[in-house]
Amino acid sequence: MVQTKKMNQASFSKLLRQFNVAGELVRARQDEKQSILDEFTNESKRFVFGKISERTLAASAKKTNKELMRLDQAIRVSITDAKRAADKAKELTTAQAPIGYRATLSGISGGKAKKSAKKKPAKKKAVKKAAKKKPVKKAAKKKPAKKAKKVAKKKK
Repeated sequence: MVQTKKMNQASFSKLLRQFNVAGELVRARQDEKQSILDEFTNESKRFVFGKISERTLAASAKKTNKELMRLDQAIRVSITDAKRAADKAKELTTAQAPIGYRATLSGISGGKAKKSAKKKPAKKKAVKKAAKKKPVKKAAKKKPAKKAKKVAKKKK
């Protein structure tokens, strides 16, 4: 009996869950980043109206920058995780290329997998190296001697 390819559904759904979690983490960190930016904007307004000192605003700016850098790093990590999960899912699905079968009066024929779209690079043929010949030393051409320049005397 002829068997067709079947994708590992459990593996694929696990990859989709990983992809979904990574996307949700990106969105959550972006929301968190926006709230921190809004909070600092409010601090800046309080400074403009004279409710807090410049030293307090500087400390708040330092704290905000540190938190923004942490969130940016977390977003980058989540994006990398999402990309990795998407690449694995793509690899799993492209491996499911259909195998061609035909029903004939004598039974089922075929069963050869089609070649994938990616072509492997052609192997280069080994080239035999010819024995190196020793270079013949040629006599260096002599450059003509420089002519002496005549110095014109300045008239006073």
